[in-house]
Formats: sequence, structure tokens, C-alpha cells
Amino acid sequence: MVKVETDHALAFDSLTVQGVPARKNEYGAIMPPIFLSTTYRFKDIDHQGAYEYIRTQNPTRQKAENLVARLEGAKHAYGFTSGMAALSTIFELLAPGDHVISSSNIYGGTYRYFIDFFQKKQISCQFQTDLNQLSDSDFEPNTKIVFLETPANPTLRVVDIARVAELTHAHGALLVVDNTFMTSYLQKPLSLRADVVAYSATKFYGGHADLSAGFIVCNDDSLAEKFEFYQNTLGATLSPFDSYTLIRGTKTMALRLDRQQENLKYLRETLDKHPAVARVLYPGWYSNTEAVIQQKQANGLGACLSFEVKPEVDLGVFFDALQMIDLAVSLGGVESLVCQPKTMTHEPYPDEALAKIGVTDRLVRFAVGIENKTDLIWDMTQALDKARQ
Repeated sequence: MVKVETDHALAFDSLTVQGVPARKNEYGAIMPPIFLSTTYRFKDIDHQGAYEYIRTQNPTRQKAENLVARLEGAKHAYGFTSGMAALSTIFELLAPGDHVISSSNIYGGTYRYFIDFFQKKQISCQFQTDLNQLSDSDFEPNTKIVFLETPANPTLRVVDIARVAELTHAHGALLVVDNTFMTSYLQKPLSLRADVVAYSATKFYGGHADLSAGFIVCNDDSLAEKFEFYQNTLGATLSPFDSYTLIRGTKTMALRLDRQQENLKYLRETLDKHPAVARVLYPGWYSNTEAVIQQKQANGLGACLSFEVKPEVDLGVFFDALQMIDLAVSLGGVESLVCQPKTMTHEPYPDEALAKIGVTDRLVRFAVGIENKTDLIWDMTQALDKARQ
């Protein structure tokens, strides 16, 4: 745990609030100011100041990056305009002829990047249905990166990060983990020997569906040097205003996730019993093995579940009947959202690939918000009842 100007290590929920200490803010401001200047005055022809140009560095972005690094217990963090901007920057590490192993169950935008951009860059990608079954024989001499999400989007399958890291490092490759669903509050992949952690900070870090942000987090200094170069050169840096908004949103991340996980528990029980629902998917649902892995490497289940309705249920009626919960993509905000992954978040996948990972047109992803659980249960139940008739 990282110390922040105190005589003892702060707990995570204190660090979300005190991770950008007012004692270090200009004029003692409790909230850090937003520096909008695009350029900064040089001291003279031979000396620049601490900042030069907004793409290269910005005081507000630097505070947000330091905060994310502190929450992760990491040495380095870099802020980007979106989660996909962060991921595409990570894969700048690859060169033509390199090989990547990826879980086949990942966000649709990431899958699209692998299929479209890797081909153009002459990088090969091998998709694995279950990375818990990864073995030495799956690696090629040119394997450079293993990529995974755990829990996976949208099936919530769980992968043993420490085991995959050990195998990956034995073959001289890097392990990259998209930790968006868990956040550093519930899971710290770097402590499990992942090399790089990626976030769509648009989700739980922002928490209010009002900013777009992504982060790369790592401990390795040589990797950090490359990411800093890519960040400046490619230019998809987090804006000052979004940096400020992220700092503000992160202050309540632990509180929000505690409430969301409490709501998820009751909603999971309700959906399990509802006659319209065939099965409920959450971290550990797939097997006892995955449940044990989740319990070992994470401090909770997160705030997202999926459920599959029975064939006689009309999902069009269900979505239309919802009176409080909204039909929309994304997750991690204070508001509850539902979506149909096959036609929304995972639309880039071909049907045969979706079938292999268990994503059907009857699957609903439910991003649980902080509303009163009684109201959420009421809305979900009445909509399912109407869709079943």
C-alpha cells in the first residue's frame, strides 16, 4: 500500500479520498485546479519549466495518473482518452511477426482491434476459450503477449491470473490484464505478477457516465518509458477536465462498489428464482474451480452480472417494460443499465465465435447501480413477468 504524507499506510477507501492530498494542491485547494493551458513559458532558451505542452504533460492529468498509480500500488500510470486508446497503446509494443494469445471472451471493441489491426500489422492472434487450460504447447517462439479479462465481459468467466503469469513469464512473454470489471479496489493484477494492467476508467473510476478515460498501469521502468513515449507521440492523452472529473469520481469508488455489490447479491438471488430466467452468470458461476480462483485473487464479485432468459421470453418486451433501469451500453456508473451483448457490446464478433463463448441473443448483461435494491428488484421482476406472458 502506498503512503501519502502520513505516518501509516492509508486504507484503500481513505486513499480514494486523500490520494490527491490538498496539502500538495496549489493554494491548498481541497480539489485540485484544472490547468487548461495548452503551452507553458520557457525560463530561457536553454531551460524549460516543469511543463511544456499539454500533450506531453499536464498538471491535472499528472495528479490523476498519480492517484491511479497509488490506488493500484504501482510505480507508473498513464491516462488516455478511453480504454481502447490505452489498450491500443499497449499493443504498440508488438512488431510484425509477433504472436499474441488472448482469451476468446473479451470486450467486442478489443476483439475488433485484434481482428482488424493485428492483421494489418502482420501480428497473429490465437484465441483461447479457457485460459485456465493454457499450457506450454500453446506458446510459439514469437509469443510476446498474453491478454485476458477476468471476470470476462459478458460471461463473467474467471481466469487464474497468477497461474497464467507464471506460464507466460516462463516463455518470455508479457501478461496484460484488463481489470475494468474489478478495479484496484477488488483486484490487483500486478500483485499477482501481471506485467501491465489496463482500464476503461470511463466505468467505475469515473462512476457517473460523464467522462471517457483509460489507463495503463505498470511497475517495470523500461515498459513505463515506452508507454510514456507512445502516450506523447500518439497523442490520445486524457484531457485536463476529464482528469479532474476522474479525480472527483474516484473519491466515492469504494462507497459505490460496496453498495453495488450489496445490490448485486439481492438481484442475483431474485433472478435465480424467477421463472423467466434460465441461468445467472456472475464471477464463479461456471465451476467450483473458478469460484475458488475468484475468492483467492479478488475481494468481491464486482457490480456486473449477466442472465439468460428462457426461449419463451420476449426480450423486446422486457427492455420496453423496464421503467427505471435503462437499456444502454457501458457499466460501472451509479445508474443501473442493461444491454444485449450479442447486438450491442459484442456486435463485432461473428456468430460462431459468440456461440463458442456462450453469448446468445437471449443473454442480458446487467450493470448494477446504487439505486435502492427494492426498486431494482421491482423493476426487473415486473419487466420479466410481462416478457414471459
